[in-house]
Amino acid sequence: MREKTFHVYVDSHDRSLLLQSLVELKNLLIQQGRYTDCVDELIFKVINAPLKKIKTVYVGGQDE
Repeated sequence: MREKTFHVYVDSHDRSLLLQSLVELKNLLIQQGRYTDCVDELIFKVINAPLKKIKTVYVGGQDE
């Protein structure tokens, strides 16, 4: 059976927050003497992920 693939679309702020969180997790694992291989792979994937511009349409909202 094939594994499911998920796509996550984040803006630049969320991307930097995600990277900071992964680095903090990696540092915590290093302090505990645990392996960091899976976190390293995630950091690598986030850094090398292609940037995709998508158009955002806001529906509703405030009356001006």
